[in-house]
Amino acid sequence: MTHTINIPSIESLPQAAKEFAALMGDETVYAFRGEMGAGKTTFIRELCRALGVEDDLANSPSFSIINEYRSDKTAELIYHFDLYRLESVDDALEIGVEDYFDSGALCLLEWPERIEPLLPDDTVTVNVNVNPDMSRTMTVDIPD
Repeated sequence: MTHTINIPSIESLPQAAKEFAALMGDETVYAFRGEMGAGKTTFIRELCRALGVEDDLANSPSFSIINEYRSDKTAELIYHFDLYRLESVDDALEIGVEDYFDSGALCLLEWPERIEPLLPDDTVTVNVNVNPDMSRTMTVDIPD
């Protein structure tokens, strides 16, 4: 099933994150796709806030590759991956990405195309598109 979320401005991010969170079901792996600068990290930061992560904790894991957060509301673990710097699927295997996917914790991935063969079949694909007016359109494809 495909859902569309329109994000007209940065001020509308909190509402968009709440809308996204309402779509989340039992799936645990979310693959965020979009060009550099599309706003993947910014949206994931806002989504983490909506899920109960302290404001100052959710930031880009660019240098660490994986950040771990815990929701203050549910105590649920959330893993935020920035896979941009990985050079191969073997690099992902070395950091144990499959163990994270199998953990049952929420996994939010930026640059998932770097590890495409490792993504679980029930991965939710999230495309972030930049529109000519600089607004964003997000399509969320939830597998049946």
